[in-house]
Amino acid sequence: MDTSTKELHGTVIRINGPAIFAKGTSRMRMGDQVLIGDEGLIGEIIQQTGDVSTIQVYEDTTGLRPGAKVDCIGEPLSAELGPGLLTSIFDGIQRPLDKLFERSGMFIGRGIRVNSLPHDRKWRFKPAAQAGAAVAGTDIIGTVQETELFEHRIMIPPGVHGTIASIAPEGDYTLDDTIATLDTSGGTVKLGLAHKWPVRIARPAARRLEPHVPLFTGQRIIDFLFTIARGGAAAIPGGFGTGKTVTQHQLAKWCDADIIVYIGCGERGNEMTQVLQEFPELLDPRTNHPLMQRTVLIANTSNMPVTAREASIYTGITIAEYFRDMGYHVALMADSTSRWAEALREISGRLEEMPAEEGYPAYLASRLAEFYERAGRIEQGEGAKSREGSVSVIGAVSPQGGDFSEPVTQHTRRFIRAFWALDKQLASARHFPSINWNDSYSEYVEDIRAWWRNVTKEFDYTKMRDEAMAILQEENKLQQVVKLVGPDALPDRQRLLLETSRIIKEAFLQQNAFHANDAYCSPQKQLRMMDLILHFHEVAGKAVADGVPCVRILGLDIITQIIRMKTNISNDDAGKITAMKEQVDYVIEGLKHA
Repeated sequence: MDTSTKELHGTVIRINGPAIFAKGTSRMRMGDQVLIGDEGLIGEIIQQTGDVSTIQVYEDTTGLRPGAKVDCIGEPLSAELGPGLLTSIFDGIQRPLDKLFERSGMFIGRGIRVNSLPHDRKWRFKPAAQAGAAVAGTDIIGTVQETELFEHRIMIPPGVHGTIASIAPEGDYTLDDTIATLDTSGGTVKLGLAHKWPVRIARPAARRLEPHVPLFTGQRIIDFLFTIARGGAAAIPGGFGTGKTVTQHQLAKWCDADIIVYIGCGERGNEMTQVLQEFPELLDPRTNHPLMQRTVLIANTSNMPVTAREASIYTGITIAEYFRDMGYHVALMADSTSRWAEALREISGRLEEMPAEEGYPAYLASRLAEFYERAGRIEQGEGAKSREGSVSVIGAVSPQGGDFSEPVTQHTRRFIRAFWALDKQLASARHFPSINWNDSYSEYVEDIRAWWRNVTKEFDYTKMRDEAMAILQEENKLQQVVKLVGPDALPDRQRLLLETSRIIKEAFLQQNAFHANDAYCSPQKQLRMMDLILHFHEVAGKAVADGVPCVRILGLDIITQIIRMKTNISNDDAGKITAMKEQVDYVIEGLKHA
């Protein structure tokens, strides 16, 4: 605690839900945490006018009265970063839910202060630096094996630099033990296994790098058509029941990130309960160990205090940046940013601020920008100490009635480069992922073209993607005509295009999350699947041009085989898909001579 502020006190003069107004606080600072009343409710100063401060309280304020004391903690809302983060489930201000349950039972009590990380547990520390070495912020000085899968790298806190005066030998230490001391220009600094960082301030990076490698998810419509790069930002907008949460679960399970940070921000309690029950039981398909061994969950349901919901986003992104600085690739799932924006709207209303469109505060866009701009691919350290890490942000958006013109969706589109628009009609037709290929887009396609080229020289990813998108877009235009005159009135060339579009949608874009061969699709299988579909379209088109009636092509059994290849052929046997091209040639050539 800051000794200059630990004796500062104020008095509550007005209460408006989670917004508290206190006087006698002129010596306190913006962003300082405070404890309010006899129960010590946790709050944060968000506005100061003369001697009066406005405080947002992260707990229920029922029963609080004017005259209650306000004690300044002397530090901003911060996340504790160190061993013990993985496998944990926190609330919006990083209090572990299991500890809260032990203290207050099924319902979270007020004024409960618990350590975010287990301070009584010992960790095996292995030093990776020596006394006398010059170090700076984010340099690694040792490691801790946090889980079977994950090596936790102990770093110098950002902004600290000096010379190592002493470092502890290999052994078991708690988070409260000193494992190193630094000689700095400001004196001696003691370092432990953990440190704190203000959640509203982005952790600094030595260099920001351009995105050029995809965050590969195994979901064909995302990877092939609307990709996201490592360090990129994407949004999943969709109305109720379109599959936002399920899509994020699939991405969390199958994407090639090292660490998953999942933020349940303002979602329904039963939905969040399902997440908390399912995640600990999920097996990581890459390692066959529990997925929780590389996951951090932050749970803040819709009935929890609204201000803690607002803070949960910042807590999650700070934890993600911490793992990024170690040199890991992190995927952060925020479900949903609309509920977070609603929290901003409620707090803004309590503060009697001038509302903007649909009642949201005028600073909604800047807050969304602050969040999404913390995504990125970066490099930390210099020379031999340098390492690359990334934070990829995937935010769900829940527009009321599925209206993408509402403010949160529209502002979000300004700050993300991949937009996966979920469609209610596709979801109702059991087409999952229910991403609408006509409304979605990705600006990362050109950035990751070289990566696809390195997967295999045999296929031209860009050309195949462009051809597939052209077929889908042309089919969308033809649907207007089909509704009027029916498909039989179309020329054979257009009827074939409609059939190819159907094959792309059913064989490629639709994916079964519960089938062993289809839940995840490797890059090689994706390329071979699309190559076969486009080969069929090309060969069938030539046959139509040579006078073969389209109706005879539409009745071929090979079409059913193409549609079923996603489940009948495994990732390891993807070569069988290419072999089917000869069968397509043989069958269609036979029609010409029939």
